[in-house]
Amino acid sequence: MKLIRNGSQPSVKGSPAYFTGNVRIDPLVSAEAPARVACGSVTFEPGARSAWHTHPLGQILIVTAGCGWTQCEGEPIEEIRAGDVIWCPPGHRHWHGATPTTSMTHIAVQEALDGKVVEWMEHVTDEQYLAGPPRAS
Repeated sequence: MKLIRNGSQPSVKGSPAYFTGNVRIDPLVSAEAPARVACGSVTFEPGARSAWHTHPLGQILIVTAGCGWTQCEGEPIEEIRAGDVIWCPPGHRHWHGATPTTSMTHIAVQEALDGKVVEWMEHVTDEQYLAGPPRAS
């Protein structure tokens, strides 16, 4: 067993190559082989979001605080809140982040395939992001 104490791993700032806005990543665990799971807690400040990306073996997002948005390519933006769990299938192009006015934190869980957990793509444009989720009538 390996116990990783809270606060024993430094937070890192989300790279502007992969994120728009202020994003903090708190690593939780990267399991040792033969396991291939890695997970971290990611906090998006208002207006912050990931770039479009895919995961070779999919991704689970567990929203732990706040309110955010996520979108799969070709589908509308969805609002996500603390307590929600999202499954992104392998190879499914998507993004996720905060709303323009609220922060959002999620735990991201993904597995590596040949050592790779994510394939990053272009940034979500302001126009794409600001379209927001469909409004209830």
